[in-house]
Amino acid sequence: MQEKKLSIFERYLTIWVLLCITVGIALGKIAPAVATTLNDFSIYQVSIPIAVCLFFMMYPIMVKIDFAHVLKSAKTPKPVFLTLFINWAIKPFSMFAISYLFLGYLFRDFLPGTEILANGEEVELWRSYIAGTILLGIAPCTAMVLMWGHLSKGNDGLTLVMVAINSLMMLFLYGPLGGLLLNVNSMPVPWQTMVLSVSIYVALPLVAGYFSRKLIIKHKGIVWFNEKFLRWLTPVSITALLITLVLLFSFKGEVIVSNPLTILWIAIPLMLQTLIIFSLGYFAFSRWLKLPYCDAAPVALIGASNHFEVAIATAVILFGLSSGAALATVVGVLIEVPLMLMLVALCKRTNYMFENRS
Repeated sequence: MQEKKLSIFERYLTIWVLLCITVGIALGKIAPAVATTLNDFSIYQVSIPIAVCLFFMMYPIMVKIDFAHVLKSAKTPKPVFLTLFINWAIKPFSMFAISYLFLGYLFRDFLPGTEILANGEEVELWRSYIAGTILLGIAPCTAMVLMWGHLSKGNDGLTLVMVAINSLMMLFLYGPLGGLLLNVNSMPVPWQTMVLSVSIYVALPLVAGYFSRKLIIKHKGIVWFNEKFLRWLTPVSITALLITLVLLFSFKGEVIVSNPLTILWIAIPLMLQTLIIFSLGYFAFSRWLKLPYCDAAPVALIGASNHFEVAIATAVILFGLSSGAALATVVGVLIEVPLMLMLVALCKRTNYMFENRS
């Protein structure tokens, strides 16, 4: 079987993001009216150009999902239940606790300033950054985790099942959990707004992906779908993400130039959260439940990774492109690829710990 490799977009995603930061900052300095004009082209406070970009971020991910695999999950209930427990009962609350400890206490004096929310309320920037980390913490990865699971030589079927289940779970839990934790963080957001944002950026591409997948396979066949259509579609999601990031950093250029360490302060709790969740899933719970390595690796990697596309989309629609929350979600993109590749390598080096488990 031919070994799958990361595409040039996926392998060098961190570099592309860094380039987008540079281009965005330069755009904000040279032609600040460009991004502002695009963002002002909106309906009901939803930027049309950004909405188009965010849809194309999500659609390529959703169209890959074969929901028929969900029915097979009953054959392996332990890893499925463990993954759901980590993603929805532990991860959102540990992310809130860790980010509040670092950004709201330890690093608070290094994150000065305020911003005005869409409802006119003024909040401290550190609260906005915490809001961004919360949106990352409640969004389990349903995209590149398929690659992480494959590279770690894990159970591809389990990974695909969890991608499908987590996509469905987000429709029901992302809004309520986000509303709860954002209100605890003193950044009140109407629950209806959260549900609307999830509906637009998760439900719409999910439905479009489901029906277009069925139509394409019916008329062109599964081989053409996998070998032609998906190959052409692969860079679309990341390209849309990068265009959005250019606009985002054109707004945040002054903040980054004035506070270059802001990225570092936000990155530290995000990295710590990722390592803690991975360790719980891989070294603790999976060994306690006596899972085989092929199940333990996907469970840990799914829990550790974040669906940064959804997090960025939600931050943008709730707080705007220029918000600290949106900036915090972008930091998640910066650290995601190199950190997850490191964890994949760790899994492969420690698979002997599970080889005698059934």
